[in-house]
This record gives sequence, C-alpha cells and structure tokens, in this order.
Amino acid sequence: MPIRRGVAVSDHRGSPRRAELLDSAYAYAVEHGLADLSLRPLAAATGTSPRVLLYLFGSKDDLVREILARSRREEVDLVAVALAARPASYELVVRRLWAYLCAAEQRGTIRLFLEAYTRSLGAEPGPWVGFAEQTIGDWVEILCRAQPGVARARAERRAVGTLALLRGLLLDLLARGDAAGLTRIVTEASVRYGEKPTEDE
Repeated sequence: MPIRRGVAVSDHRGSPRRAELLDSAYAYAVEHGLADLSLRPLAAATGTSPRVLLYLFGSKDDLVREILARSRREEVDLVAVALAARPASYELVVRRLWAYLCAAEQRGTIRLFLEAYTRSLGAEPGPWVGFAEQTIGDWVEILCRAQPGVARARAERRAVGTLALLRGLLLDLLARGDAAGLTRIVTEASVRYGEKPTEDE
C-alpha cells in the first residue's frame, strides 16, 4: 500500500470506477487541456466529486500523470492505426502518418500531446517530467519498425527527422489551420526518403 504525505493510500488501479473516471478525465483534458486543470470542474464534468478523484488517484498530480500516460498510449495507437496497412515505402509511411494526424477529429488529441510535450521541457517539476523524452522514444521506435531492412542507425536518423518535421508542422496546423498547405510541405519533404542514400547516411 503506497504512502503519501504520511498517510496510507489504497491502490485502486484495478477499480472499474477508476478506469471509467480516467476515460472521462482524459476526454475532458482533450477538450479543455491541462494548463488550468482544477478538480472541481473536472469532477462536475465527469459525474463525481473532488473527494472521490483524490480517493481513487491519490492526488491531482497523480491524476495528471495518469492522463499523460493515457495520452502517450493514444499517440502510439494513432501511429499504429495509420501504419496498419504497411505502406510500400517509408515515403508513403510519412505521408500516411501526416494525413492521419492532421485530420480534424484528431485536433484535441494533438493539442493535448503538444501541451504536455512543451510543459515537460520547462524547469517546473511535476507530472510533466519526462513526457517529451518518453514520447520521442515511443515514436522513434515505431518509425524504425516501419523501415524493415534499413540499418538501425539510418532508420533512427530518419525517424528522428520525421518526428521533428511532423511535430513542427502540427504546431503550425494548430496555429494557422492550413492543412492543405502543410500537406504539400510533407509531400515535398517525404520525397527525399525515396532517394538513394548518400555516403553520409
């Protein structure tokens, strides 16, 4: 049984009610973000009380950590779905992944991901710590697996470059909303992945 601030806190991770509330809290975060998260409005929106949230999750920070972990799983699932059809080339992998990520129905999920990513880069300690590094690892591993037959070092370089490109364009997408223009950029940039590697690669 974990101890927090000198008080024993029961482990409710197997509780169906806890799982249900985590789903609702994640949906709330996708819609409203986490910047000014307060337990009272969150509890009202999820049909419970702040006391129950604290009882099941331990603290506000612990709840945020759970939401962030759920966000990471959603990102991985997004990428997996986008690449499920096994595109014939890495060039097509990049295009298909962008098409899926920039779809209007993904905006809330992407906004939450980028909010958590940028907050984890600050000096403020808290539930955000490590989020950016962990998500980079998640994405790089998936993108490396999408390059069968490519040497690991080269696959990692391409994966990191792809992630940097898409992350930057997703920020522009949220800021300007020009999905068509950004898609042209992805198309032009992805052509390089179909070229014969140079000696430096």
